[in-house]
Amino acid sequence: MKVTKISAVTLPISDMKKSVDFYSKIPNFKIVYGGPDSQFTSFLIDDTAKSYLNLKLNETHSPDFGRIIFYTDDVDELFAYMQDDKTISGLGKLESKPQDATWGERFFHMLDPDGYKMSFATPIGDE
Repeated sequence: MKVTKISAVTLPISDMKKSVDFYSKIPNFKIVYGGPDSQFTSFLIDDTAKSYLNLKLNETHSPDFGRIIFYTDDVDELFAYMQDDKTISGLGKLESKPQDATWGERFFHMLDPDGYKMSFATPIGDE
C-alpha cells in the first residue's frame, strides 16, 4: 500500500473573483466547478494524472502554511507569460526570476492574490 499523488489542495481565500481571475490565466488551469460568484471553485490541472486546486471563500484565511509547487514543461516560458499578463502580474507577485537549483529543478517563486506561496518548476539534468 502506498500514497501515489496529491489529488487536490484547497486554499481558503478572501476574494473569489480576484482569485478566479488570477488562476484562470495560468495555462492548463480549467474551472470545473464554481466561478467568480461562488463560495467554492475547483480548477482541474489535467495532464497524465489529474489534480485539482480548490478555492474556498473564507474571510479568515492564513496564507502562511508553506508552498505549493507546480511542475511545468518550460519554466522560462511560463515566467515570461506571467510577467507579461496584466491579470497575473497585477493580482499576484513574482518573487524571483527562473533559476537553477542544486536539487535538480529550474524554478521561480510567486505569490497569489491572498499571499499564498507558489513555485513553478521544471526538472533539469538527468531525466
